[in-house]
Amino acid sequence: MKTTAKINLPAELAWDADGLLPAIVQDAENGEVLMMAWMDEPALRKTLETGRTHFYSRSRKRSWMKGETSGHVQTVESIAIDCDADVLLIKARQVGGACHEGYRTCFFRRLTPDGGLETLGVPVFDAHAVYAPPPSE
Repeated sequence: MKTTAKINLPAELAWDADGLLPAIVQDAENGEVLMMAWMDEPALRKTLETGRTHFYSRSRKRSWMKGETSGHVQTVESIAIDCDADVLLIKARQVGGACHEGYRTCFFRRLTPDGGLETLGVPVFDAHAVYAPPPSE
């Protein structure tokens, strides 16, 4: 039988009105910001228990593990809390890409001085192949 120890979260965490905290994920090796996602309390607990990042999807209204579909998981090295206790900074080791569009980071575009968007880098995986709907029978 598997037992899980109760993890005491700091009482100071300042969850928003929806019970969420923004979580910024940074590459533990090079400091690159990989993504931002929301965590509810169960997602934070699951992250601490498993050492893999879990988040809360506001659109799907459910928790999810990073890489559950793609296999591009994040192994947590550390979690820091900002001075207001309302943002988490997770340093993680990323397998593959963090972005659902196929890039290593979700921040693969830059706003140019003239207001345009410039794409930086190239995709590290084929997002259409990874997230394609299953073929109908």
